[in-house]
Amino acid sequence: MKKLLSKIAMCAVALAGSPAASADQLESVLESGVVKIAVPENFPPFGSVGENFEHVGYDVDVAALIAKDLGVKLELLPVTSKQRLPFLTSGKVDLVISSMGANPSRAKSIWFSSAYAPFYSGAYASEDLAIAGFSDLKNYKVGVTGGTIEDLGLTENASAGTDIVRFGDNAANISAYLAGQVDVIVTGNVVAAKIIADNPDKNIESKFVIRQSPAFIGVRQGEVNMLNWVNVFVLHKKLGGELNELSRKWFGQPLPELPNL
Repeated sequence: MKKLLSKIAMCAVALAGSPAASADQLESVLESGVVKIAVPENFPPFGSVGENFEHVGYDVDVAALIAKDLGVKLELLPVTSKQRLPFLTSGKVDLVISSMGANPSRAKSIWFSSAYAPFYSGAYASEDLAIAGFSDLKNYKVGVTGGTIEDLGLTENASAGTDIVRFGDNAANISAYLAGQVDVIVTGNVVAAKIIADNPDKNIESKFVIRQSPAFIGVRQGEVNMLNWVNVFVLHKKLGGELNELSRKWFGQPLPELPNL
């Protein structure tokens, strides 16, 4: 009898520690009326401190949409890149919406939703220039920051004879483009978004993507219901056009096709 009771007790302990017996995160958020979401501390246009010391950006707006659809209050926690995973795994936040790319290393400790935001390198130029791919760049002078991922992608794929001008840093690359020293600037979409916003008279647009590295929402491992809800949310906002509106607002361009997980 003692052995039987001992086995029952051991089974009870095991069940108590199992995912099925643990509290469901989505249910807990709905019951508490608050969702805690990590956003970038200082990485515009995804997240940064704006006027009146309020956090603003693409990720902040997405977090607000999530809270609205959940019907709960939003609590933002600005984080640095290094804080994203530990804040999620420790339970300090329920979700991470912080321009985070998915890779095998991170997937060892957290789950990822389908992609919700574009993050890529591309070629940018005036809307008057007919550029649709690498082969078209040979007709223009192209500026890029030397030694970057953008430089690598451009060098590997540009047609022979393309006039590539390499600069020491982003500031020099941007200045050269705005001054008309180069016709095309190859850079990241985050950098391009600021250039477009600061220089509306230049009529700058994205010509084509060189390298994709979209952003995903981080979800705590084992939270199946939360992951399912977030994926439905992302799909709903893609189909409904809300994410496209935010992309135009913060990146100055339509939302591109994004991968699903």
